[in-house]
Amino acid sequence: MDHLPIFLHVEDREAVVVGGGAVAARKTELLLRCGARVTIVAPSLGRAAAELLAAGGPEAGEARPGRLTHLAAEFLPAHLDSAVLAIAATDCRETNVRVSEAARERRIPVNVADDPELSSFILPAIVDRSPVLVAVGSQGSAPVLARRLREQLEALLPSRLGALARFAGARRHSVQQALPTSERRPFWERILGGRIGAQVLAGDESGAAAAFEADLGAFRTRGPRLGEVYLIGAGPGDPDLLTLRALQCLQEADVILYDRLVSEAVLDRARREAERVFVGKCPPYGAPRRDAEADGAAQERIHELLIGYARRGLRVARLKGGDPFIFGRGGEEIGALARHGIPFTVVPGITAGLGAAAAAGIALTHRQLSHSVTFATGQFAEDDALDWLALARPRQTVVFYMAVAQLERIVARLREAGAAPDRPAALIERATLPEQRVLRTRLDDLARLARARDIAAPALLIIGEVASAAEAAAIESVTNALKGVA
Repeated sequence: MDHLPIFLHVEDREAVVVGGGAVAARKTELLLRCGARVTIVAPSLGRAAAELLAAGGPEAGEARPGRLTHLAAEFLPAHLDSAVLAIAATDCRETNVRVSEAARERRIPVNVADDPELSSFILPAIVDRSPVLVAVGSQGSAPVLARRLREQLEALLPSRLGALARFAGARRHSVQQALPTSERRPFWERILGGRIGAQVLAGDESGAAAAFEADLGAFRTRGPRLGEVYLIGAGPGDPDLLTLRALQCLQEADVILYDRLVSEAVLDRARREAERVFVGKCPPYGAPRRDAEADGAAQERIHELLIGYARRGLRVARLKGGDPFIFGRGGEEIGALARHGIPFTVVPGITAGLGAAAAAGIALTHRQLSHSVTFATGQFAEDDALDWLALARPRQTVVFYMAVAQLERIVARLREAGAAPDRPAALIERATLPEQRVLRTRLDDLARLARARDIAAPALLIIGEVASAAEAAAIESVTNALKGVA
């Protein structure tokens, strides 16, 4: 590390910017936003700098008029006599060298735009969630890369993060008065990473304030403290398809309960210190199906774990493939939590049906081919829980979850209900992951080809005209053309 990252307090202090172009204007605006008094030294000003001067700087007219002045002159070393920092942003390297030398003689920090050799400090790319600031730098070697990283951080950090920091700051003294030093850090971790922090980020500061006082009172009396549960949809498998809220909760959780549909790549996004507990209850492909009683017992065990960990004051992430409310038994889990008074947050995810269809280039409701889409589970293929006559109708799309072990039965029930033997079908294995495979065929060939190609769970089945190979080829052709692939 060649540079020491620091935050410099410049409010109501003198800063000098040498140069009148667009780059100088951007540097000046940044300094003004930090509360500095800025002098621009340049024989003339470009449009951006002139407009900034006319406006008096960002919001300067409201509270701090006169913070920006223009000295229409060539640079002289004496211009830095009262400055706490200097920035050179001219097109003349000779001038930039003189600014750098004058600043170093006076032992004040100097930045020369796009010239690390002449600079004693570098202005980083900044994510501003005041009072929270995140600075990203490349030590001057790749400023464009630093800006790209900043853009990614902008997307990751909640827009109201500054409000959360102010909320905590306003209550810091009361926590210091109420709790011993050893208790303060776990208390703040619970507040900032839990439901109270989520309330502030959602704009409910009054509700958060009431909950804060209740939690602080519980810490004072050292009474039992409840944790909370995050019911998180992990999406179809690709970790880049996790929602921002899902990532935030995974970084906050103390314990993660996950099943076999959650990929290792998704688990890698969780906090490293979190305890991981596998609670998968589905059998591997080809194994005998569990009966309903066994599945029910396994689900009850998951409820017990969620409640038990939360009663120990822990933050628990229940990580489920796809979306927790689409064939994920999430409703049963929040019901159990509610009955025991456990706070919970539901974080939706991209359900497997949408993720698999997108990954395979299948438009589930293509206007010319499908008027509706139905999500169904293959677990009911052996009984009459599904309306097979409705599922067999043409010009609609049916998406079957958990269908691999029941392919022959699904095909038979659809055919009995009147589905044509040549109705298009697509079976998508491990959708969105690098090892994804897509089998496109006719309904009457589906089970035979799936066995021949050893298609295994997790896989999702799409039935309907939108799954046709011809339609897929057309989409693939357009996609390749856009990518410049011959």
